[in-house]
Amino acid sequence: MTVASETRSVVVERDIAHPPEKLWRALTQPHLITEWLMRNDDFQPVIGKTFRLSGDWGGVDCEVLTIEPGKTLTYTWNHAHEDPAFDLRSVVSFTLTPTASGTLLRMEQTGFRPEQKQAFGGARHGWQAHFTNLERVLAGLE
Repeated sequence: MTVASETRSVVVERDIAHPPEKLWRALTQPHLITEWLMRNDDFQPVIGKTFRLSGDWGGVDCEVLTIEPGKTLTYTWNHAHEDPAFDLRSVVSFTLTPTASGTLLRMEQTGFRPEQKQAFGGARHGWQAHFTNLERVLAGLE
């Protein structure tokens, strides 16, 4: 039996009319993460820190892999499932690039196996909705 090692990625980029520092707060402060992404149990921007993101459908187990304050944040995004086809092991990376009008936010989620069409499609749609929520949260921040 051969195991396919090819994986796919979801990439979402959006120009956001807020400075990187403000965006960084929304990416790293637990109460703000809850407002735009999902409930979380004690996120901290510290390499090796584990946390869980929870939604109505269940949740994902995460671990902070890299952090460069104001610039990059990467963490695992793992959803365990009894059916291996739905067992997702992925990595989410956020990159912030200052622009004349604010920040270019790039999110890449890597690790979708070819047979994980539903998870891949859900992520493509979901991240767009999360970014819309993020912009709403940012608009309300001082």
